[in-house]
Amino acid sequence: MEGDILYMENKYLLVDTKVLPDIFEKVIKVKYILNTKKAHDISEAVKLVGISRSAYYKYKDYVFTVSESGKSNKVTICLLLGHKTGTLSTILDIMAETHANILTINQDIPINNAANVTITFDICNLTIELENLIKHIKNTENVIKVDLIAME
Repeated sequence: MEGDILYMENKYLLVDTKVLPDIFEKVIKVKYILNTKKAHDISEAVKLVGISRSAYYKYKDYVFTVSESGKSNKVTICLLLGHKTGTLSTILDIMAETHANILTINQDIPINNAANVTITFDICNLTIELENLIKHIKNTENVIKVDLIAME
C-alpha cells in the first residue's frame, strides 16, 4: 500500500468507449467476428478490423462488452423521461418483452416537464444484449436520457 491509496489487483471499470482508444473497440469487433463465424480464423478477423494479431492477443483477455462479462445479474439504469402519459409504461413493456426482471423502480415527481426514474433489474434471462436494450429504451419516444449507473 502506497500512502492512502489502496492497491487492488483486479480493478474493473465501466467506461464509455467515447473516451477510449479505438484499439479496445476493434478487439471487441474481432471477438464478434470470430463468434459469428464471419471469418475463418484470427488472422482473417484482425485483417478485417485493421489491427495486428499481437494487439488482439495483448487485449483479448482484458476487454469485454457489458453482456460478455457474464458476471453481472443486476443492473441499475437512470432515465430522464418527458412528462407524457404512458412513457414509463412503454419502457416497462420493452423490458418485459426482453425478459428483464424488474426489481425496483424509483420515480421522482416531474419538474420542468421531466422526471427522473431509476430502475434496477435482473438480466439473467435477458433475450437481447444489455447494450441493445439500453439503445431500444433510448430510442423510445419521450426518453430524454438513459445512463447505466451500476452492475452487480
